[in-house]
Amino acid sequence: MDGVLGQQEWTARERAHEQRVRRWTRPYAERRSRGEKHPVLDFLFQYYSFRPAHLERWQPGPGVVLGGDDARRFLDRPGYVEAGGVMLDPAAFTAKKADTARYFLALLEKTASRAPRLSCFGLHEWAMVYRQDAGQVRHNQLPLRLGSAGTDTVVDSLEIRCGHYDAFRFFTAPARPHNTLQPTRETQPELEQPGCLHANMDLYKASYKLDPFVPAELIADCFELAVEIRELDMCASPYDLSSFGYRPVRIETPEGRAEYSRRQGGFARRAAPLRDRLSAHCDYLLTLHK
Repeated sequence: MDGVLGQQEWTARERAHEQRVRRWTRPYAERRSRGEKHPVLDFLFQYYSFRPAHLERWQPGPGVVLGGDDARRFLDRPGYVEAGGVMLDPAAFTAKKADTARYFLALLEKTASRAPRLSCFGLHEWAMVYRQDAGQVRHNQLPLRLGSAGTDTVVDSLEIRCGHYDAFRFFTAPARPHNTLQPTRETQPELEQPGCLHANMDLYKASYKLDPFVPAELIADCFELAVEIRELDMCASPYDLSSFGYRPVRIETPEGRAEYSRRQGGFARRAAPLRDRLSAHCDYLLTLHK
């Protein structure tokens, strides 16, 4: 992870990163300026706390020296020092950052140790609107594909197997007893599994929580995967997203459940190397705090 980057090399990487993530950050900013909401993509900027401007910002990560006069502008950011160029100061990796790295390392490794479970069928989104008045539904600007009664019937007829706490905590009170698991924040490391869409979206959270000590490209890789997963998450939801150009994955049917499981498995396979990269990076970061 150590090395020296000449100005031409790192500025090319910086431009490539900015162009890559602005496909999502700029439309989001434009929607906000018009007061428009996007029920699928806004989640990536509102539920997750990493600001779009920070996502756009390129950084090399630790152990990399940036050469050239232009590198001096990084000194305006916290944690950068001059050392034969400009680099992140290892001393800026605080005890608090080290605790964060330890937490995510343990969570990532425990998750990776389990076989993916591909039988939840995205019912968490259905459980979030179960037996709820139309005005209380989270995305109340969207119609429910099957209506309220039809949505409730799906929840009543299928077993819910959600083990992800940050999905479960948004279940309606009547939906909670339907879940075969009752996850808590404390049990998250024991229940997280690599087939879960939300666990794989949360690789993005793990990457940016260690900012600026994670290379921008790794954060962007996690973000891009989270975007695609979020699209499946909402296509399999009870909402009618046709006005936004999304085709539903009808998990209320056997064919829809088969499609969901197939795509869920694909995301699990794509998330695995990212989880490994993040684990290795957390392990490396902890050597900075010894």
